[in-house]
Amino acid sequence: MRLSHETRFRVRYAETDQMRVAYHSNHIIWFEVGRVELCRSLGVRYRDMEQDGVLLAVAEVNCRYLSPVRYDDEVIVKAWVEEVSTRMIQFRYEIRVAEDGRLAARGFTKHLFCDRELRRIQLPERYQQAFGLVCYTQDSP
Repeated sequence: MRLSHETRFRVRYAETDQMRVAYHSNHIIWFEVGRVELCRSLGVRYRDMEQDGVLLAVAEVNCRYLSPVRYDDEVIVKAWVEEVSTRMIQFRYEIRVAEDGRLAARGFTKHLFCDRELRRIQLPERYQQAFGLVCYTQDSP
């Protein structure tokens, strides 16, 4: 089962360049917006994870730009969990223009689970199910 969520918002003027096209670095920020809202929809708030001492350190980012997004376009950021283990999680993203469904960008981010000192840790069990990790105990078949 793919865990996904869609977030909608309008491109603000401050996010555009002189041609009123969304500046490329904003796509990475929009990935983050999608990721945070995906986590929230799964019952996991970043704030709670951080209070529990679990940080998601970015290990890799990729964005493929396919079509311009302009000032005042409504965009849809679809985010989903592509791959997860007890040490790492990969999210995938699509950014579409709501008006015509045009795919504007797609990409991924990979994150390592770390403690506050940025040492790699295993994802605590209380978050594993939310991210789609199936945990088996010794009593499981």
